Amino acid sequence: MPLREIAGPAGRLEALLDEPPAGTAVRAAVVLGHPHPQHGGTMHTKAVYQAAKALARIGCEVLRFNFRGAGASAGAFDDGPGEMEDFRGGLAFMQARRPDGPLWAGGMSFGAWIALTVGTDDPRVSTLIGIAMPVTRYDFEPVARSTKPKFFIHGERDEICSEKAMRAFYARCREPKELVVIDGADHVFDGKVSEVADAIGDLLGDWNR
Repeated sequence: MPLREIAGPAGRLEALLDEPPAGTAVRAAVVLGHPHPQHGGTMHTKAVYQAAKALARIGCEVLRFNFRGAGASAGAFDDGPGEMEDFRGGLAFMQARRPDGPLWAGGMSFGAWIALTVGTDDPRVSTLIGIAMPVTRYDFEPVARSTKPKFFIHGERDEICSEKAMRAFYARCREPKELVVIDGADHVFDGKVSEVADAIGDLLGDWNR
């Protein structure tokens, strides 16, 4: 039976699991957070979908789930704290599946704030992936101070967080770090989601093999 839900702190969370091609050794377990649910973000957001598929192609097992109150997930939107608890639940689920493998935390927009805030603090998480990070709207400074490897993907024309603001944040980030800026892309990478997948492959295809 394909995965359709996981247990969350506020009830069941609607979920999907993207797996590597058959016969491929699993490199890492990844949990991905989605954009702001009150602005239409779900685990099916196109760039999140493309990121999950790209991570699976390079050998990762990837959990996508809807935060509390989104889609068929139980609970109600909590503007951060509750969603961080949901994300911790996702990490626990994936660690139980892959207790001996690396655990990565990633997300897009609001989901990047959730994922990277939790991932920075969680000693189990070894790698951080941020897509369309709204660094001018949420506090990402703990992420900037982290010495964990950080991989960022941003749109050149992101209307929520400008490329200039993202580059200023990136300059403050401690190593190791990598940033890909996608030419002409807006906050949701409209018409350019395949380039998000390409960037995932370029950044992480040979990472930590």
